[in-house]
Amino acid sequence: MIRPKSPPCRRKKSKYPFIEISPKGVFLRVRLQPRASRNAIEGVMEGSLRIRLTAPPVGGEANRALIEFLSDILRVKKSSLKIASGLKSRDKRVSVDGLYVEEVERAFEGMVSS
Repeated sequence: MIRPKSPPCRRKKSKYPFIEISPKGVFLRVRLQPRASRNAIEGVMEGSLRIRLTAPPVGGEANRALIEFLSDILRVKKSSLKIASGLKSRDKRVSVDGLYVEEVERAFEGMVSS
């Protein structure tokens, strides 16, 4: 089934604070900790999804690792994810194309508490 690039959403708010719903689509607010001992989701902190990655923040390696990590969780192609803001910051906003909000929420069930 082919889905639109920015699926419409009737809801104004997600059950998770790090998922943003806008007319342009679905976004994830992420707080990234590079050079961690392992790749993991640490939970939700101050409205952002806290993710630890082993990749260093040099030459965009941590950004590439983040996209790969999220694509595995959401089960989408890496090209469906894009860092919309925060390329050189720990706080990032990642756009998710081709998924409905409910699908994004389902992917994070059991990993984080709402």
